[in-house]
Amino acid sequence: MTTAPLTFDGPLDRARLCRDRHDRLVTALREQSLDVLVLLGQANVLYATGARLPSRDQSEALHRRAAAVVTADGAAPVVWTWAPDSVPDALGTDVREGLELEWDEGAARLAGALPAGRLAADDLTMPCWAALAGRDPADASLALTAAKIVKTPDELECIRRAQAINEAAIADVESVAVPGVAATEVSGRFLRRILELGATGNTVDPVWQVMAPAIADGPYSVTGDVVFPTVTTARRFAAGDVVFVDTGVHYEGYQSDYGHTWVIGDVDDEHRDHARRWVDTVDAVEEVVKPGVTARDLTRAAGEVDGRRPWLAHLYLAHGMGTDSAEMPFVGTDLGDDFDESVVLAPGMVLVFEPVIWDDGHGGFRAEDIVAVTDDGYERLSNLSFEAYDIRR
Repeated sequence: MTTAPLTFDGPLDRARLCRDRHDRLVTALREQSLDVLVLLGQANVLYATGARLPSRDQSEALHRRAAAVVTADGAAPVVWTWAPDSVPDALGTDVREGLELEWDEGAARLAGALPAGRLAADDLTMPCWAALAGRDPADASLALTAAKIVKTPDELECIRRAQAINEAAIADVESVAVPGVAATEVSGRFLRRILELGATGNTVDPVWQVMAPAIADGPYSVTGDVVFPTVTTARRFAAGDVVFVDTGVHYEGYQSDYGHTWVIGDVDDEHRDHARRWVDTVDAVEEVVKPGVTARDLTRAAGEVDGRRPWLAHLYLAHGMGTDSAEMPFVGTDLGDDFDESVVLAPGMVLVFEPVIWDDGHGGFRAEDIVAVTDDGYERLSNLSFEAYDIRR
């Protein structure tokens, strides 16, 4: 097994990537009559400036987060960061020393540096809320969604690369998941492998969830639906286990999403039937995907499988993906059909389809298929194999 990173032939212009994202944010601010955008969410800071923080313990990362400011006049953004070397030169970004925004002093310094005008923010700490009380910050999510929902060619290339790394690592560790092996051991091998292959970070604590055959046998949920995902433990796999897999790694800050169902041991006819129904459901939905189609058209195409909506009540039929592992567009949420009617597909949108086929008492099947909307249909960005289930797609 080689430890060299994967190589890619697709074009990726990192400077253009940064410029295009900044231009989109500026346009979104102007369209929504906003003057100043304050960003503390790390995926949003990366989107606005290209700044990435090195991987670290989550509690430390929260206290030493980066912050960014974008203005509607199109001036170079400002970023406060503890990792100044991670900020690319493409935007002429004003790079400043990191702020401790969980404390009043750091929040006051940030507030004092902001230009005048109508302000929006994404993820303020409590001291920042107090420091900005007189500015009445608006919710930044509308401007961010407007900028991020359609991906540029460079963004799509980053997602392709992230997904290729994710799937290559899965291919290298899947054989480890055998009776007697702990799920945490599979996690360790997977995390080592993604870094060897060139991932710039991990997003999802790898999930290898052994599914009980019936909802009543598993963890309790207020929705009364299948519980997924749960935290990976040192539980050892046993022959016959049905495992829902979910992993997410990123490349240059862009996410991937691998979902599949593994059977520990022999695959039987019931397993094959679950997988076939999942493939049939996704194929029926993807047949509809093209510009101008609504999210409601997609949920309508999914229909019901054996009298059941084929996705989890607490999740969705599909979600978008970019610098966040789940972002707009969302399809089939608890916001209902009216919301789905309002979501219209456009070229450059990314959709991660993740229906779940479930026969209570007999288990089920879950996987994730990623597509990008094109001018006349879609391009598949994931490459799932169903050979274990004797399915040729």
